[in-house]
Amino acid sequence: MILEGKTVLVTGGTGSLGKVAVRGMLSGQWGTPAKVIVLSRDEAKQHDMRLSYLHKRVTTDEVIYDNFHRRLELRIGDVRDYGDVCRALRGVDVVINAAALKQVPTCEYFPEQAILTNCVGAMNISRAINEHDFPVETVVAVSTDKACKPVNVMGMTKALQERIIIAANVLNPNTRFIAVRYGNVLASRGSVIPLFHAQIRQGGPVTVTSADMTRFLISLDQAVEMIMAAIAEARAGETWVPICPSASVVTLAEALIDRRGIEIVITGTRPGEKLDEILISEEEIGRVRRRGAYYAIASPLPELTPDDAVDATPLPREYSSAHDVIGLDETKALLERHELMVDQQPLEDVEELLR
Repeated sequence: MILEGKTVLVTGGTGSLGKVAVRGMLSGQWGTPAKVIVLSRDEAKQHDMRLSYLHKRVTTDEVIYDNFHRRLELRIGDVRDYGDVCRALRGVDVVINAAALKQVPTCEYFPEQAILTNCVGAMNISRAINEHDFPVETVVAVSTDKACKPVNVMGMTKALQERIIIAANVLNPNTRFIAVRYGNVLASRGSVIPLFHAQIRQGGPVTVTSADMTRFLISLDQAVEMIMAAIAEARAGETWVPICPSASVVTLAEALIDRRGIEIVITGTRPGEKLDEILISEEEIGRVRRRGAYYAIASPLPELTPDDAVDATPLPREYSSAHDVIGLDETKALLERHELMVDQQPLEDVEELLR
Protein backbone atom coordinates (compact mmCIF):
# COMPACT_ATOMS: atom_id res chain seq x y z
CA MET A 1 0.00 0.00 0.00
CA ILE A 2 1.93 2.96 -1.35
CA LEU A 3 0.61 5.63 1.04
CA GLU A 4 0.55 3.59 4.24
CA GLY A 5 1.85 5.78 7.07
CA LYS A 6 2.86 8.57 4.66
CA THR A 7 2.23 12.28 4.98
CA VAL A 8 0.88 13.60 1.68
CA LEU A 9 0.72 17.24 0.59
CA VAL A 10 -1.81 18.12 -2.12
CA THR A 11 -1.41 21.61 -3.51
CA GLY A 12 -4.63 22.88 -5.04
CA GLY A 13 -6.36 20.14 -3.09
CA THR A 14 -9.79 21.83 -3.16
CA GLY A 15 -10.04 21.58 -6.95
CA SER A 16 -11.93 18.87 -8.82
CA LEU A 17 -8.98 16.48 -9.04
CA GLY A 18 -7.70 17.34 -5.57
CA LYS A 19 -11.02 16.58 -3.90
CA VAL A 20 -11.27 13.16 -5.54
CA ALA A 21 -7.64 12.38 -4.65
CA VAL A 22 -8.12 13.42 -1.02
CA ARG A 23 -11.32 11.38 -0.71
CA GLY A 24 -9.57 8.30 -2.08
CA MET A 25 -6.56 8.72 0.20
CA LEU A 26 -8.70 9.17 3.31
CA SER A 27 -10.69 6.05 2.39
CA GLY A 28 -7.51 3.99 2.70
CA GLN A 29 -7.70 2.90 -0.92
CA TRP A 30 -3.92 3.07 -1.27
CA GLY A 31 -3.08 2.48 2.39
CA THR A 32 -3.86 4.65 5.40
CA PRO A 33 -1.82 7.88 5.30
CA ALA A 34 -0.58 9.42 8.53
CA LYS A 35 -1.82 12.79 7.31
CA VAL A 36 -3.19 14.46 4.19
CA ILE A 37 -2.40 18.17 3.96
CA VAL A 38 -4.38 20.36 1.56
CA LEU A 39 -2.63 23.60 0.60
CA SER A 40 -4.81 26.12 -1.21
CA ARG A 41 -5.69 29.80 -1.03
CA ASP A 42 -9.49 29.56 -1.22
CA GLU A 43 -10.87 29.58 2.32
CA ALA A 44 -14.46 29.05 1.15
CA LYS A 45 -13.58 25.84 -0.69
CA GLN A 46 -11.51 24.66 2.28
CA HIS A 47 -14.42 25.33 4.61
CA ASP A 48 -16.76 23.35 2.35
CA MET A 49 -14.27 20.48 2.28
CA ARG A 50 -13.89 20.56 6.06
CA LEU A 51 -17.65 20.38 6.56
CA SER A 52 -17.98 17.52 4.07
CA TYR A 53 -15.65 15.36 6.18
CA LEU A 54 -17.00 16.23 9.62
CA HIS A 55 -19.24 13.80 11.49
CA LYS A 56 -20.42 16.35 14.00
CA ARG A 57 -23.48 16.62 16.26
CA VAL A 58 -23.33 20.38 16.68
CA THR A 59 -21.99 23.16 14.48
CA THR A 60 -19.52 25.11 16.58
CA ASP A 61 -16.18 26.65 15.85
CA GLU A 62 -14.54 24.34 18.37
CA VAL A 63 -15.67 21.27 16.43
CA ILE A 64 -15.22 22.66 12.94
CA TYR A 65 -11.75 24.04 13.45
CA ASP A 66 -10.10 21.11 15.21
CA ASN A 67 -7.77 21.24 12.22
CA PHE A 68 -4.32 20.02 13.19
CA HIS A 69 -5.48 17.04 15.26
CA ARG A 70 -7.16 15.38 12.31
CA ARG A 71 -5.81 13.17 9.52
CA LEU A 72 -7.01 15.82 7.06
CA GLU A 73 -5.20 19.11 7.59
CA LEU A 74 -6.43 22.15 5.67
CA ARG A 75 -3.79 24.83 5.27
CA ILE A 76 -4.37 28.27 3.78
CA GLY A 77 -1.42 29.19 1.60
CA ASP A 78 -0.26 29.70 -1.96
CA VAL A 79 2.11 27.55 -4.00
CA ARG A 80 3.37 30.84 -5.48
CA ASP A 81 4.70 31.86 -2.05
CA TYR A 82 8.04 30.24 -1.20
CA GLY A 83 7.51 30.60 2.55
CA ASP A 84 4.11 28.94 2.37
CA VAL A 85 5.60 26.06 0.41
CA CYS A 86 8.50 25.62 2.86
CA ARG A 87 6.16 25.49 5.85
CA ALA A 88 3.82 23.04 4.14
CA LEU A 89 6.64 20.66 3.13
CA ARG A 90 7.93 19.97 6.64
CA GLY A 91 7.49 16.29 7.43
CA VAL A 92 5.95 15.48 4.04
CA ASP A 93 6.71 12.24 2.18
CA VAL A 94 4.72 12.68 -1.04
CA VAL A 95 3.68 15.86 -2.90
CA ILE A 96 0.90 15.98 -5.49
CA ASN A 97 1.16 19.38 -7.19
CA ALA A 98 -2.37 19.92 -8.50
CA ALA A 99 -2.41 23.71 -8.03
CA ALA A 100 -2.98 25.31 -11.42
CA LEU A 101 -4.50 28.04 -13.47
CA LYS A 102 -6.11 25.80 -16.08
CA GLN A 103 -8.78 27.80 -17.92
CA VAL A 104 -7.35 28.38 -21.40
CA PRO A 105 -8.97 31.77 -22.17
CA THR A 106 -8.18 33.10 -18.69
CA CYS A 107 -4.50 32.25 -19.12
CA GLU A 108 -4.51 33.99 -22.51
CA TYR A 109 -5.66 37.24 -20.89
CA PHE A 110 -3.52 36.91 -17.74
CA PRO A 111 -0.36 35.04 -18.79
CA GLU A 112 1.72 36.42 -15.93
CA GLN A 113 -0.71 34.88 -13.44
CA ALA A 114 -0.42 31.50 -15.19
CA ILE A 115 3.37 31.71 -14.96
CA LEU A 116 3.22 32.39 -11.21
CA THR A 117 1.01 29.42 -10.40
CA ASN A 118 1.99 26.86 -13.03
CA CYS A 119 5.74 27.56 -13.22
CA VAL A 120 6.87 29.43 -10.10
CA GLY A 121 4.81 27.06 -7.95
CA ALA A 122 6.78 24.07 -9.25
CA MET A 123 10.03 25.99 -8.85
CA ASN A 124 9.18 26.74 -5.21
CA ILE A 125 8.63 23.05 -4.45
CA SER A 126 11.92 22.01 -6.04
CA ARG A 127 13.83 24.91 -4.45
CA ALA A 128 12.43 24.27 -0.97
CA ILE A 129 13.37 20.58 -1.07
CA ASN A 130 16.86 21.45 -2.31
CA GLU A 131 17.60 24.32 0.06
CA HIS A 132 16.15 22.74 3.22
CA ASP A 133 17.03 19.09 2.54
CA PHE A 134 13.42 18.08 3.12
CA PRO A 135 13.30 14.25 2.94
CA VAL A 136 10.45 14.19 0.42
CA GLU A 137 10.29 10.85 -1.38
CA THR A 138 8.18 11.72 -4.43
CA VAL A 139 6.82 14.83 -6.14
CA VAL A 140 4.13 14.39 -8.81
CA ALA A 141 3.33 17.30 -11.12
CA VAL A 142 -0.17 17.22 -12.60
CA SER A 143 0.07 18.32 -16.24
CA THR A 144 -2.17 18.45 -19.29
CA ASP A 145 -2.34 17.50 -22.96
CA LYS A 146 -1.97 21.22 -23.69
CA ALA A 147 1.67 20.99 -22.55
CA CYS A 148 2.33 18.79 -25.60
CA LYS A 149 3.02 20.96 -28.67
CA PRO A 150 1.60 23.97 -26.80
CA VAL A 151 -0.21 26.72 -28.68
CA ASN A 152 -1.73 28.55 -25.69
CA VAL A 153 -0.41 30.12 -22.50
CA MET A 154 -1.88 27.44 -20.28
CA GLY A 155 -0.09 24.74 -22.28
CA MET A 156 3.16 26.70 -22.44
CA THR A 157 3.27 27.18 -18.69
CA LYS A 158 2.37 23.54 -18.06
CA ALA A 159 5.11 22.43 -20.49
CA LEU A 160 7.58 24.50 -18.47
CA GLN A 161 6.24 22.98 -15.26
CA GLU A 162 6.96 19.51 -16.64
CA ARG A 163 10.54 20.50 -17.50
CA ILE A 164 11.07 22.18 -14.13
CA ILE A 165 9.92 19.02 -12.35
CA ILE A 166 11.94 16.68 -14.58
CA ALA A 167 15.13 18.74 -14.22
CA ALA A 168 14.64 18.88 -10.43
CA ASN A 169 15.77 15.23 -10.29
CA VAL A 170 19.32 16.25 -11.20
CA LEU A 171 19.76 18.66 -8.28
CA ASN A 172 17.61 16.68 -5.83
CA PRO A 173 18.81 13.08 -6.26
CA ASN A 174 17.16 11.91 -3.03
CA THR A 175 13.68 12.90 -4.25
CA ARG A 176 11.93 11.36 -7.26
CA PHE A 177 10.21 13.99 -9.43
CA ILE A 178 7.66 12.71 -11.96
CA ALA A 179 4.72 14.06 -13.96
CA VAL A 180 1.34 12.85 -15.17
CA ARG A 181 -0.27 14.26 -18.29
CA TYR A 182 -3.88 13.75 -19.32
CA GLY A 183 -6.55 15.37 -21.45
CA ASN A 184 -10.15 16.37 -20.90
CA VAL A 185 -11.34 15.16 -17.50
CA LEU A 186 -15.01 14.27 -17.60
CA ALA A 187 -17.16 16.54 -15.42
CA SER A 188 -14.26 18.38 -13.78
CA ARG A 189 -14.88 22.00 -12.83
CA GLY A 190 -14.78 24.19 -15.93
CA SER A 191 -15.07 21.25 -18.32
CA VAL A 192 -17.69 21.01 -21.02
CA ILE A 193 -19.96 18.32 -19.50
CA PRO A 194 -21.35 20.42 -16.59
CA LEU A 195 -22.00 23.20 -19.11
CA PHE A 196 -23.81 20.79 -21.45
CA HIS A 197 -25.86 19.46 -18.51
CA ALA A 198 -26.98 22.98 -17.61
CA GLN A 199 -27.75 23.93 -21.20
CA ILE A 200 -29.80 20.76 -21.73
CA ARG A 201 -31.79 21.30 -18.52
CA GLN A 202 -32.47 24.85 -19.62
CA GLY A 203 -33.85 23.53 -22.91
CA GLY A 204 -30.88 24.35 -25.10
CA PRO A 205 -29.25 25.19 -27.31
CA VAL A 206 -26.05 23.27 -26.58
CA THR A 207 -23.01 25.27 -27.68
CA VAL A 208 -19.96 23.66 -29.28
CA THR A 209 -17.03 25.82 -30.32
CA SER A 210 -16.04 23.74 -33.38
CA ALA A 211 -17.66 20.86 -35.26
CA ASP A 212 -14.18 19.37 -35.80
CA MET A 213 -13.09 19.37 -32.16
CA THR A 214 -12.11 16.09 -30.46
CA ARG A 215 -11.19 15.28 -26.88
CA PHE A 216 -9.79 12.35 -24.89
CA LEU A 217 -12.24 11.04 -22.29
CA ILE A 218 -10.99 10.16 -18.80
CA SER A 219 -12.84 10.32 -15.48
CA LEU A 220 -11.58 12.02 -12.34
CA ASP A 221 -11.26 8.62 -10.65
CA GLN A 222 -9.14 7.34 -13.53
CA ALA A 223 -6.94 10.45 -13.40
CA VAL A 224 -6.31 9.91 -9.68
CA GLU A 225 -5.65 6.19 -10.24
CA MET A 226 -2.93 7.14 -12.74
CA ILE A 227 -1.32 9.46 -10.20
CA MET A 228 -1.20 6.63 -7.67
CA ALA A 229 0.12 4.18 -10.27
CA ALA A 230 2.88 6.65 -11.14
CA ILE A 231 3.75 7.10 -7.45
CA ALA A 232 4.05 3.34 -7.18
CA GLU A 233 6.05 2.62 -10.33
CA ALA A 234 7.29 5.65 -12.30
CA ARG A 235 11.01 6.22 -12.66
CA ALA A 236 12.60 9.59 -11.93
CA GLY A 237 11.92 12.06 -14.74
CA GLU A 238 9.11 10.10 -16.37
CA THR A 239 5.82 11.58 -17.57
CA TRP A 240 2.87 9.19 -17.51
CA VAL A 241 -0.04 9.35 -19.96
CA PRO A 242 -3.29 7.34 -19.86
CA ILE A 243 -4.39 5.05 -22.66
CA CYS A 244 -7.98 6.20 -23.10
CA PRO A 245 -10.70 6.68 -25.74
CA SER A 246 -11.48 9.93 -27.53
CA ALA A 247 -14.62 11.35 -29.14
CA SER A 248 -15.70 14.43 -31.05
CA VAL A 249 -17.26 17.12 -28.89
CA VAL A 250 -20.30 17.12 -31.16
CA THR A 251 -20.75 13.38 -30.50
CA LEU A 252 -20.39 14.08 -26.79
CA ALA A 253 -23.14 16.70 -27.00
CA GLU A 254 -25.38 14.39 -29.03
CA ALA A 255 -24.92 11.59 -26.50
CA LEU A 256 -25.93 13.85 -23.61
CA ILE A 257 -28.87 15.36 -25.50
CA ASP A 258 -30.05 11.81 -26.28
CA ARG A 259 -33.66 11.96 -27.59
CA ARG A 260 -34.50 15.46 -26.37
CA GLY A 261 -34.41 17.20 -29.77
CA ILE A 262 -32.24 20.06 -28.50
CA GLU A 263 -30.31 22.12 -31.06
CA ILE A 264 -26.49 22.18 -31.20
CA VAL A 265 -25.02 25.59 -32.11
CA ILE A 266 -21.42 26.09 -33.31
CA THR A 267 -20.03 29.25 -31.69
CA GLY A 268 -16.38 29.41 -32.83
CA THR A 269 -13.20 28.51 -30.99
CA ARG A 270 -12.21 30.41 -27.86
CA PRO A 271 -8.86 32.23 -27.43
CA GLY A 272 -6.05 29.64 -27.34
CA GLU A 273 -8.33 26.63 -27.85
CA LYS A 274 -6.97 23.58 -29.73
CA LEU A 275 -9.08 21.46 -32.06
CA ASP A 276 -7.51 18.18 -30.95
CA GLU A 277 -5.72 17.02 -27.82
CA ILE A 278 -2.24 15.57 -28.21
CA LEU A 279 -0.83 13.60 -25.30
CA ILE A 280 2.41 12.41 -26.91
CA SER A 281 4.17 14.24 -29.74
CA GLU A 282 6.16 12.77 -32.66
CA GLU A 283 9.34 13.97 -30.94
CA GLU A 284 8.47 12.02 -27.78
CA ILE A 285 7.39 8.67 -29.22
CA GLY A 286 10.98 7.44 -29.36
CA ARG A 287 11.11 7.68 -25.56
CA VAL A 288 7.78 5.96 -24.86
CA ARG A 289 7.26 2.61 -23.12
CA ARG A 290 4.01 0.82 -22.37
CA ARG A 291 3.29 0.40 -18.65
CA GLY A 292 0.04 -1.54 -18.34
CA ALA A 293 -2.82 0.93 -18.86
CA TYR A 294 -0.40 3.84 -19.36
CA TYR A 295 2.40 5.15 -21.55
CA ALA A 296 5.58 6.34 -19.82
CA ILE A 297 7.65 9.04 -21.52
CA ALA A 298 11.28 8.93 -20.42
CA SER A 299 13.13 12.15 -19.64
CA PRO A 300 15.10 13.77 -22.49
CA LEU A 301 17.96 14.51 -20.07
CA PRO A 302 20.82 12.01 -20.49
CA GLU A 303 21.35 11.85 -16.70
CA LEU A 304 17.81 10.47 -16.33
CA THR A 305 17.29 8.46 -19.52
CA PRO A 306 17.23 4.72 -18.72
CA ASP A 307 18.93 2.23 -21.03
CA ASP A 308 15.65 0.70 -22.18
CA ALA A 309 14.19 4.05 -23.25
CA VAL A 310 15.46 3.43 -26.78
CA ASP A 311 13.50 0.19 -27.19
CA ALA A 312 10.92 -0.09 -29.96
CA THR A 313 8.15 2.42 -29.31
CA PRO A 314 4.59 1.14 -28.89
CA LEU A 315 3.33 4.16 -30.87
CA PRO A 316 3.52 4.50 -34.67
CA ARG A 317 2.54 8.21 -34.61
CA GLU A 318 1.72 11.02 -32.22
CA TYR A 319 -0.95 10.16 -29.67
CA SER A 320 -3.84 12.44 -30.65
CA SER A 321 -7.56 12.54 -29.86
CA ALA A 322 -8.15 12.90 -33.60
CA HIS A 323 -7.17 9.27 -34.11
CA ASP A 324 -9.49 6.30 -33.48
CA VAL A 325 -12.44 8.33 -32.13
CA ILE A 326 -15.38 6.38 -30.78
CA GLY A 327 -18.91 6.69 -32.13
CA LEU A 328 -22.18 7.84 -30.61
CA ASP A 329 -23.22 4.51 -29.07
CA GLU A 330 -19.79 3.96 -27.48
CA THR A 331 -19.73 7.54 -26.18
CA LYS A 332 -23.18 7.15 -24.65
CA ALA A 333 -22.18 3.85 -23.03
CA LEU A 334 -19.04 5.45 -21.57
CA LEU A 335 -21.03 8.35 -20.10
CA GLU A 336 -23.61 5.97 -18.65
CA ARG A 337 -20.86 3.83 -17.12
CA HIS A 338 -19.47 6.88 -15.33
CA GLU A 339 -22.99 8.07 -14.42
CA LEU A 340 -22.59 11.29 -16.38
CA MET A 341 -25.78 11.28 -18.44
CA VAL A 342 -28.08 14.17 -17.60
CA ASP A 343 -30.70 11.93 -15.95
CA GLN A 344 -28.01 10.34 -13.77
CA GLN A 345 -26.88 13.66 -12.31
CA PRO A 346 -28.53 15.47 -9.36
CA LEU A 347 -30.39 18.62 -10.33
CA GLU A 348 -28.14 21.62 -9.77
CA ASP A 349 -28.66 25.33 -10.07
CA VAL A 350 -28.59 26.01 -13.80
CA GLU A 351 -27.79 29.70 -13.41
CA GLU A 352 -24.77 28.84 -11.24
CA LEU A 353 -23.40 26.40 -13.82
CA LEU A 354 -23.93 28.88 -16.65
CA ARG A 355 -22.41 31.82 -14.79
